[in-house]
This record gives sequence, structure tokens and C-alpha cells, in this order.
Amino acid sequence: IPEALHQIELLAADERPFLLAVGILRPHLPFGAPARYLLPYAQRPIPPIPHPQKPTWRSTWHGSGEFMKYNRWGKNPNVDTQFADEVRRHYAACVSFADAQVGKLLARLDTLGLADDTIVVLWGDHGWHLGERAVWGKHTLFEESLRSPLLVRYPEIKRPGEHTSAIVESVDIFPTLCELADLPVPPDLNGQSLTTVLDHPDSSGGFAISYFKQAHTVRTDRFRMVEHRDGYVELYDHRHAGEDKNIAEEHPDVVQVLRDLLMRYHGAAR
Repeated sequence: IPEALHQIELLAADERPFLLAVGILRPHLPFGAPARYLLPYAQRPIPPIPHPQKPTWRSTWHGSGEFMKYNRWGKNPNVDTQFADEVRRHYAACVSFADAQVGKLLARLDTLGLADDTIVVLWGDHGWHLGERAVWGKHTLFEESLRSPLLVRYPEIKRPGEHTSAIVESVDIFPTLCELADLPVPPDLNGQSLTTVLDHPDSSGGFAISYFKQAHTVRTDRFRMVEHRDGYVELYDHRHAGEDKNIAEEHPDVVQVLRDLLMRYHGAAR
């Protein structure tokens, strides 16, 4: 962050428009952050882990190998609730630390008089299970692993501070930046500009496609379908049981519609 703050100073001295990308490592294994960021969580009760059980059906569940290779002092968070809470507190400390770094960047824009003329986008590359479905890590095609933060701030935003549940993709960020900056959008991009969603946060957005190893998934505003390379399918309804029940056999019509959607937009990569 010190270097990023220095770069902002240099860019501010130049009259030309600029783009600055800043990577913040935390939260990331191992979950370490300065002690002061852990203090707010140290003795505070935290909510129980939702749906902590391993799925009883075939899925992209895994044994949390990346997490389990770290020193755990012989403890397993899937059976030791006290250790699980300790891990989650340290994860929260890492998030607070990352938030503080974002705050430093925004404060520097304010100090330099750039806040009212700068587009700011904050996003994460993936989500992370914190014990949901008995997974501690990423690398699944469940919601916890695929959902990631995305915040956009720009001077002319019509409804600042509003939350949206619209389904979007990371590939949408590039064309969005182009449109907001009045730059030509390159042809043949996979993503779509999010300006409509930004203007109307209550819109449903579109759909999102993700993949990992031998499976692909498509998420709409209601369903998630996961198709494995051998043809096995998971289907989840987020208006009812969420991703706690695979309903693929009961709804072959929905499976076919979503399979066609995957083939149409992601066929070349499958």
C-alpha cells in the first residue's frame, strides 16, 4: 500500500488520465493480520456456520487440502468448533485489515482532490468456504467459492451506496470501465457493461459461468447448475432449498435449458 499511495501522488501530478491497479493479498492463507485488527473479534461471539455438513450427494466438495497442509496443531475445524471459530476470527481480522488499506487509498484520493473525478472498483477473484459444507477453502463450484465482492463508485452514480443482487461476472468489469470512462469498448468481449445494473440496482442482471477442473457451472437469478465432464449434473434452486439439495433429477427441463445456455456461451471451452 505505501507504494500504491506513492504512485497515486505521481499520477496526480500528471494531467493525463490514469489507471492504477492495486492488489491486496489479505484475506489469504495463512490468515495473519496485525494484532489490532483481531482485537474487535477476539472475545466476540460469532454466528454459527451455516450448513456445515458435507454434501451427501456427489458434488465438487473436496477435503480442504490447501488449508489442511498448514500447521493446525493437530486440530480439525470440522469437528472442533472452538478452533473453527478461531480460524473465522482470524479471517475476519484479515478482512478488516484489507478494508483499512482500501480506506487509505480512498483517503489519498480525497486529499489530492481526485475523489470526484475517479472511478473506483473493488473486487475479489473468488469466494472462500469458512466451514460451509465442511470445506475450508476455495476450488468448489458452490456459491461460497464463486461469489465475490464487487463495489463500484464513480462521480455520476445515480443511487450511491445501494446494494444489488444482480448476477454479474468478473469479465463485465472491463467493458464497464470503458463505458464509464467514455472509451470505445473493444469488439468481441465476453463481458457486458454493468452500467444498467449500476443505474438500476433492483435489476436481475444476467447469468454467470464458472468452471474448475472437470466441471462447469452456470448461475442465474434463481438456479445454479453444475455439469461434470462425464455428464453428471447438480441443480440447485436458490428460491427454495438453495444449494442444500440437488434437484436435478426432479427438474430435467430446467437442466436442459441451463445446459443449452452453457453450450451456447461456453461451448468452445468445454
